[in-house]
Amino acid sequence: MKVVILAGGLGTRISEETTIKPKPMIEIGGKPIIWHIMKIYAKHGFNEFVVCLGYKGHLIKEYFINYFLYNSDITVELEKNVVDVHFTNSESFKVTLVDTGQDTNTAGRIKRIQKHVKDETFMLTYGDGVADVDINALVKFHKANGKLATLTSIQLPGRFGNIETNEKGLVSKFQEKPEGDGVWINGGFFVLEPGIFKYLEGDQDNIQWEKKPLIDIANDKQLNAYRHKGFWKCMDAMRDKIELEELWESQKAPWKIW
Repeated sequence: MKVVILAGGLGTRISEETTIKPKPMIEIGGKPIIWHIMKIYAKHGFNEFVVCLGYKGHLIKEYFINYFLYNSDITVELEKNVVDVHFTNSESFKVTLVDTGQDTNTAGRIKRIQKHVKDETFMLTYGDGVADVDINALVKFHKANGKLATLTSIQLPGRFGNIETNEKGLVSKFQEKPEGDGVWINGGFFVLEPGIFKYLEGDQDNIQWEKKPLIDIANDKQLNAYRHKGFWKCMDAMRDKIELEELWESQKAPWKIW
């Protein structure tokens, strides 16, 4: 089963990094976040990827084209233009890199990779989010329910601390990281049947996957949600990158399941 990764957006909310590189190439622990995402899937036995490129997509292409050499010990004979590889720590990934347009929205990007997934069930996720999702359990859930689409739903913790005070301002309770409000939201990590492409007919270049096709799929009662209660984090802003980097450096990164 192929894994499609949306990796073409501008990443404007983390422009400190994305002025020079696409968001999926922002590094955590010295590796691009897209590599971390691939490692999560590979741990569960899914090694074939289709990457939807857009903004600065050539940098993602260059990374994977040169990946083998980046992760090898080599001897280069400049006079003969010969490279000997002594040792490699490369991955067993098969990566198809598809230019889906500089300004194409997510529905249009998905439509443009249809020929690469053909008539098979496939997975889809965003190129900026990591989690300790049990991918095999997700796939099993999807197959058992027989719908066109399954998304992974997650609950976010509250961003701000909660306090309770009396009328004089005395704090009686303080909670630094409160639980979320009970709402489950879309966390990506989809499993999709090829039947979803009928919801992508016509010009989809300006359509967001979540705003139109996914709503229509849900209205037709063809969308299920797999509830993930573990770790999930989207690198939406600089503070998120810093948090992920700190988790990695502490050797307590929950998504590092490999």
